[in-house]
Amino acid sequence: MTSAAVQPPIPAVGVPRRRIIAWGLWDWGSAAFNAVIITFVFTPYLTKVVGKDLPGSVSATTWLSWSIAIAGLCIAVLAPVTGQRADASGHRRRSLGIWSAVVTAVTVALFWVRNDYHYLAFGLVMMGIGSIAIEFAQVSYNAMLSQVSTKQNIGRVSAFGWSLGYFGGIVLLLVCYVGFIAPEQGWFGASSDGGLKYRLVALFAAVWFAIFALPVLFSVPEVPGTLAGKKVGFLQSYKILFADLRELYRVDRHTVFFLGASALFRDGLGAIFTFGAVLAVSVYGIDEADVLIFGVAANVVSAIGAIAAGFLDDRIGPKAVIMGSLIGMIASGTTVLFLSGPTAFWIFGLILTLFVGPAQSSSRTYLARLTPPGREGQMFGLYATTGRAVSFLAPALFGFFTFVFNADRAGIVGIMLVLLMGLIALWRVRAPALAGRP
Repeated sequence: MTSAAVQPPIPAVGVPRRRIIAWGLWDWGSAAFNAVIITFVFTPYLTKVVGKDLPGSVSATTWLSWSIAIAGLCIAVLAPVTGQRADASGHRRRSLGIWSAVVTAVTVALFWVRNDYHYLAFGLVMMGIGSIAIEFAQVSYNAMLSQVSTKQNIGRVSAFGWSLGYFGGIVLLLVCYVGFIAPEQGWFGASSDGGLKYRLVALFAAVWFAIFALPVLFSVPEVPGTLAGKKVGFLQSYKILFADLRELYRVDRHTVFFLGASALFRDGLGAIFTFGAVLAVSVYGIDEADVLIFGVAANVVSAIGAIAAGFLDDRIGPKAVIMGSLIGMIASGTTVLFLSGPTAFWIFGLILTLFVGPAQSSSRTYLARLTPPGREGQMFGLYATTGRAVSFLAPALFGFFTFVFNADRAGIVGIMLVLLMGLIALWRVRAPALAGRP
């Protein structure tokens, strides 16, 4: 179910096209949790509807932030070892299947979250578990990139996956809006009574993810374990991890430097999506109903950028693509900082999102090109951990500048600073070698 605008890259010898498509469909399906549950539909339902009459001085939004923070801590602690153990045991595909099943199960469980604050705690717990599971699934999924690509087309394959994720989110958001959210009486009797329309969206999202998560589990083979069948205990996994990190720093410290730099600019990328809708309404005068339309447009533009950058990635390398994207985001973000009105936000906001997809996609290929064979799960586990380790920075700086200047607009400065720090940190990191080049 690929869009006509998203053609899978031509695989090199030994990588069947159907395997690339099956791998990319997982990205398409994961939009059910990332775009629908976490971003646009269910999280607002939890904070604005379920927790509306929550007693006490702590708001539902604050409880949500705490639950996501706890989930982030679990990911930071466990992600590298989870990936390393999947590599060692040769169970990368099984790990992806298990964590995908957990995401599906907790998304189904959200159906029982009615529009009553008594259900808020249950909803937050499910959201937290889902956030952990989707991140762990992403570790194994990213590690499979080397199995569905070659050094010649890895950039295009990664971009293909990212673009499918964007387009999957667009299609699913529009289907949910037309079928469940907008009508007074939607599909399957969806209405506002008991929050039924949002609960049915959760069921629909679970089915969507389950269907599109299956192809990769049947098409991409397992890889041999790296420890030749030796069973390694949980604590022993950490000993192996720390020993490998010391060796990695000694042999190729640029990989460690890249993990740190990418953590910074990926935090800035996340903040763009987190606070973009807030700024659109509070600063630039965009109607709340139009924010979803802007979100759809932003996903389209990001997908187009990711596809185009995939070809550049294979030609000039991921470092050049990331640095060019960061410069583009900083320039457009700084411009919109000094402008006002919906038109300015639409123009420069979409220009900014044009560079988001390339930065995300090429960041993944950058690490994949640096990673030794058989260590992909561990390295992408570290990728997840380092990203979570500084995930507080952009939100904290956003809040700092809005507080100091008493203006939401000033928060843009905080996001741009994080992107600038990421750009500076990446500047001196050695670019990975491209196929056929020294």
